[in-house]
Amino acid sequence: MEISTELEDYMERHTDREPEVLAELAADTHRRMLRPRMLSGNMQGQFLRMLCRLVGARRVLEIGTFTGYSAIAMAMGMGEGGELHTIDINDELEDFVHHYIRRSGQEGRIVFHVGDAREVLRDLDGPFDLVFIDADKRQYTDYYSAVIDKVRPGGVIVADDVLWEGKVIDTAAHDPQTRGILEFNDLVQADNRVENVLFPIRHGLMLIRKK
Repeated sequence: MEISTELEDYMERHTDREPEVLAELAADTHRRMLRPRMLSGNMQGQFLRMLCRLVGARRVLEIGTFTGYSAIAMAMGMGEGGELHTIDINDELEDFVHHYIRRSGQEGRIVFHVGDAREVLRDLDGPFDLVFIDADKRQYTDYYSAVIDKVRPGGVIVADDVLWEGKVIDTAAHDPQTRGILEFNDLVQADNRVENVLFPIRHGLMLIRKK
């Protein structure tokens, strides 16, 4: 069923309250950024934070930082000594992201890399307990191929936007982003190294556990 605004509001009211610094980050993102809807938001942020706690994540990798909301949310769910690496190709976001990382008190555990994730990943060693993919949809299969061997057995990969606003079942949608998502979903489904489930959270979240 389609999630109405009223139902979304109800869901938000029955989800843990958004931390103040993330509420400020979200408001600032909507004021200053061209595509603020790329922001994860509280429900997804709380999901990622809880997932970090459930898997006992100490090393986390994020591909696609945007303004830093999900990175901070995940860092808040990590235990003592945790380390989170986040990558974004847009260097114009660097000052904004660093500002909110400092404001959040997570500066000591978040490492922000600026550059093409496919290149940055070559120099990042695993194992990672959790990987969150939310970047260029055309390159999802490349990201997956680059990180799967860096995830520990029992570790988790989460991929965002895997329903791509319903375009995955629209036979008329042939744009590169939709093709990228379709190829990624099929690649994961056929990979016997993992088990996976697709949730209709926001624009679709694929939860992938490495066997």
